[in-house]
Amino acid sequence: MSVLAALQVLLCVGFPALALAAAERNRLAKAVGPVVLCYGAGLVLANVPGVTLVGRASLTVAEAAVPLAIPLLLFSTDVRKWAGLARGALVSFALACGSAVVAAAVVSLAFRARVEEWWQVAGMLVGVYVGGTANMSAIGLALGTRSETFVLLNAADVVCGGAYLLFLLSLAPRVLSRFLRPFTAEAHHEAFQHPGEKLSAWTRAHVKPMAAGFALAAAIVGLSAGGSLVLLGRLEPGAVLLSITTLALAASFSARVRRLDGTFELGEYVLLAFCVAVGSLADVRQLGGGSAVLLGFVAATLVLASLLHFSLCRLFRIDLDTAVISSTAAIFGPPFIGPVAAALKNRLLVGPGLTMGLAGLALGTYVGLGTAYGLRALFGG
Repeated sequence: MSVLAALQVLLCVGFPALALAAAERNRLAKAVGPVVLCYGAGLVLANVPGVTLVGRASLTVAEAAVPLAIPLLLFSTDVRKWAGLARGALVSFALACGSAVVAAAVVSLAFRARVEEWWQVAGMLVGVYVGGTANMSAIGLALGTRSETFVLLNAADVVCGGAYLLFLLSLAPRVLSRFLRPFTAEAHHEAFQHPGEKLSAWTRAHVKPMAAGFALAAAIVGLSAGGSLVLLGRLEPGAVLLSITTLALAASFSARVRRLDGTFELGEYVLLAFCVAVGSLADVRQLGGGSAVLLGFVAATLVLASLLHFSLCRLFRIDLDTAVISSTAAIFGPPFIGPVAAALKNRLLVGPGLTMGLAGLALGTYVGLGTAYGLRALFGG
């Protein structure tokens, strides 16, 4: 490995610590968020005049981060609590997931002639709009999506997702109150609690459980890769990632695994390293002219999925707050439940929202790959 490649890897792994520290101490950094800071740092690095990065180094970090992050994020999940959600929350979350599948399928067919990897993009968008970035990345790896498409899709998702999050934090309650009924506290309860992501929460007491969680995650990745080699004779990304997700969920049934403090935060940290790596692949001097088309693809999918979800919530008489929280859980995942609940002035839905977000993380890879392969089988690709 060259000196430049080693420095790139160190930056990808080390910068998230700076981003988390900045988000704790600086209002502007907190408002922007660690994810955007890490992605932006990678973008800046990729486009420094006169500097040519080692693409293989960043790609290796990105490809390694996703398989490790998924089990770390899932270890703290208590699958049995999914059934403990109120009926309205379960229905609304199911409607959000179904809306993402329908929207991605419809929009992908409309863009089929303009986007070569249309069915792969549809699957990746279902992954991110059911469970989050980790799922989109896993699906992209499993489907063999080109790195150029992957980078552009991430950038488009940051832009469109940021606009939608701003809507949820500001105008959504006023706009949606015109046709969704108000929230009532009956039949809602906190099904899950999580301390959240803070670098200051990482203490000496977390070192051993984090190390144990990381070792278990690495073992699951190794077992899944080995199983693919033995059963299929080759490393099949789709089979490996589905195996990782399944084994991580199986491990989460152990109370001892769920009590490993800090595994969720460690998983988030690994994803931040992924964001730096992906951002550093986005050299605007080398990217083609497909960015506007993919931006339209992502925007159309997100708008259609959201409109369909909220329309179905009205049909099923889901209240406004539950509809907004379930949309947040599906599209953004656990880290954004707190801010949106605060904007709604409704703390009662923080627990159910976190539970839905973790359920989406667990289901996103399955649903996204199913959508992609289904579209290819039905319409070719």
